[in-house]
Amino acid sequence: MTAFSSLGLAEPLLRAVQDNGYQYATPIQAQAIPVILAGRDVLAAAQTGTGKTAGFTLPLLQRLLDGEPAKNRSVRALVLTPTRELAAQVAESVATYGQHLTLRSAVVFGGVSINPQMMKLRGGVDILVATPGRLLDLQGQRAVDLSQVEILVLDEADRMLDMGFIHDIRRIIKLLPPRRQNLLFSATFSDEIRQLTKGVLYNPVNIEVAPRNTAATSVQQTVYRVDKSDKADILSYLIQSGGWEQVLVFTRTKHGANKLAQQLERDGITSAAIHGNKSQGARTRALADFKSGQVRVLVATDIAARGLDIEQLPHVVNYELPNVPEDYVHRIGRTGRAGASGEAISLVSPEERKYQLDIERLLKRELDVRPVPYFEPGEKKPMQALDEVPARAKPAPRPQSARRPAQHAQRKPAAPRGNEHAAHRGTAQKSTSAKPANAGARPSGKPGAFRSGNTLADSATPTNPQRRRRPRPKSSPQ
Repeated sequence: MTAFSSLGLAEPLLRAVQDNGYQYATPIQAQAIPVILAGRDVLAAAQTGTGKTAGFTLPLLQRLLDGEPAKNRSVRALVLTPTRELAAQVAESVATYGQHLTLRSAVVFGGVSINPQMMKLRGGVDILVATPGRLLDLQGQRAVDLSQVEILVLDEADRMLDMGFIHDIRRIIKLLPPRRQNLLFSATFSDEIRQLTKGVLYNPVNIEVAPRNTAATSVQQTVYRVDKSDKADILSYLIQSGGWEQVLVFTRTKHGANKLAQQLERDGITSAAIHGNKSQGARTRALADFKSGQVRVLVATDIAARGLDIEQLPHVVNYELPNVPEDYVHRIGRTGRAGASGEAISLVSPEERKYQLDIERLLKRELDVRPVPYFEPGEKKPMQALDEVPARAKPAPRPQSARRPAQHAQRKPAAPRGNEHAAHRGTAQKSTSAKPANAGARPSGKPGAFRSGNTLADSATPTNPQRRRRPRPKSSPQ
């Protein structure tokens, strides 16, 4: 194990590390800190939860100790992140480790008012943590000057590409000075990322403390194969029967996150949803309530997965498997952080089987498949199977004597009217209540003719015969 005191960090930084209870560096920190302090460009890949944020924050702070302070609207070090939550996490790390320094820092992202951010940048900052969209908005309003940036950090660069930030990143890079130090940190690095870095990094040092796209070994990964319609009931059963007090659940869609959170609330499990459609205030409150234990289950989408740093999170559930295998690594990386143990459970329906195979191909291992206790697809719900929720019996039929008597007697059909006066063309119509065979036939357009089947037949009576009045007898003369 490598002690922080042997990495060449300044005394104020070592004091901040000790104040937070850390003494030894993680493998990614032990390899990255000396290289960054030497001024080299870095391309680092490490599992989520291994301390890579501190791996670039500590040397970044030390390199900024030397040099002129930031001038009006200028920035000395720029950290780009794909999500608001990750930006807030990195900004918190900068404030934590720089508490004994005089460096100024700020964090900017969308979803909140831009005016306070513009006021914060007016005097210049040494470290700016930002999301690409909001940074370009500020630059467009001439609220920030990026021409003095000395260090550029791209955190979770693969996710920024997945979210379509590649064009924003290229626009931002054009605003930076050509001579600068570049650092790229992420849990996964695809071949596309490595191709992008060729135009950003200069002779970088590649750091990989574990094989690419792998999950932490301290996370126990389990798959339950279930029907899609049974997922909500099974999740509720697992949480209640297992006594889980803090569970992070991932869905693919925002609507699915809201719907699942509402379903769990109806089952008596305090839940909250967090996704891109939520306001920043709502997302911050939901995350704070989850960390404090007021909310038992936090339902999130993949966009919100980056930056959810929760200490000792015991359970992560993939309610729906991601269609991008790398996202699976980021999801389960929310548990088992900093060497702690954790459990990652995936509810896989038959139509998601192909996603499971893609994940296993990425991880180069098969996931542990287990049957759901007391529950099989298509059978009783879990709680009913344990006889904890009795089935509602159907009411017995009411006896014949107790039934309400009929309000009105059934009317007898009226006797058929005679139509002895409906003679037409010398032919009398039979007295009957039945309709003629061709009563509903469509007229052919010829008078006195009706269509019957595929033939045209003459009818003896018209469709609506007119009743003739009986002639009144003449009165006899007085």
